Amino acid sequence: MTQKEQRERLGRNDLDLEDALIDEAANTVSEGAKRLNRKWPELIVTGLFGGIDVGLGILAMVLVKQATGSEILAGMAFGIGLLALKLAHSELFTEEFLLPINAVIAGQANWIQVFRLWLTTLVTNLVGGAVFAWLIVIALPDYHKTIADMALSYINQSSLIVMLSLSLLAGATITLSTRMQQGTSNDVVKAIVCMITGLLVIGASMLHGAINAIVIFAAMMAGADISILDFLQWFGIVIPFNMLGGLLIITLPRIVRTRRVLWAVRKGSISLEELEEQTS
Repeated sequence: MTQKEQRERLGRNDLDLEDALIDEAANTVSEGAKRLNRKWPELIVTGLFGGIDVGLGILAMVLVKQATGSEILAGMAFGIGLLALKLAHSELFTEEFLLPINAVIAGQANWIQVFRLWLTTLVTNLVGGAVFAWLIVIALPDYHKTIADMALSYINQSSLIVMLSLSLLAGATITLSTRMQQGTSNDVVKAIVCMITGLLVIGASMLHGAINAIVIFAAMMAGADISILDFLQWFGIVIPFNMLGGLLIITLPRIVRTRRVLWAVRKGSISLEELEEQTS
């Protein structure tokens, strides 16, 4: 029996590909197309709530950090914010790499929609996060030093190579977390993934432009010695490398392994509806 015949015997689809890869392609393309085709009001509000949800995680992180001094425990507490993103169907900037790009390659959207999604999500994440940061600063004056220390640890890196590496890791980790959660409908599993992701991103002091920016905004409002120029220089380095981490380390290899399915949908050899039927 040839390899092709063996795959056909073991699988339930007509594309000569593992069923798990068919499932991955169908789920990511469908979800990516939905996100890319949102109207402006829904897109803006979803991004704003993404910043607010992350702000909730940062509040939990700051409380635990001051109480315990542990980055690991603070990171797990931050996972509450990531879980809120999932349960409230909000959006965080680096979640928007694998799903929309798969949708574009499959012909379900275009690159203008991708850039619109990226830019709008990033800006609205920052705006929503800044509002929540302002509330944290006003409500918790006793936590200003903890917030400032955390923000300064993000800004003041030991070297450029460390800064770039931590930015790549953060982009890859959040993008992979999104894909893992996309692969399950179990809320308990999603919660576990969120807690582990928070532990890794915060516990390892990774640099994530949208997440860390909210802490930095809060520190600036609390009077920390961080200028707008300091923030912009930091942000201008971190965000591009967050994108590279998510796109090159996570998104590109997954596109390669599902490329035949994506291309079949794009060429019309199989419709997205037919693809989804084969995964049911």
